[in-house]
Amino acid sequence: MGDVVQFKRPKVAQLHKGNTLCRSGFHKWEILKEKQFDVKQGKLITVYQCTRCAKIKSKTL
Repeated sequence: MGDVVQFKRPKVAQLHKGNTLCRSGFHKWEILKEKQFDVKQGKLITVYQCTRCAKIKSKTL
């Protein structure tokens, strides 16, 4: 016979890990290298993406 595997429900803290920081405004921003020029504005921009919740923000130079 095979081994019996216990299926446990994940804890609430494990489910929401990292999301509470983003909800409080503490994002973990990382620069995206693909998009560097905005055609409509004609300016260089820096695009940031949060590594936890994938929210995107941009900043013009």
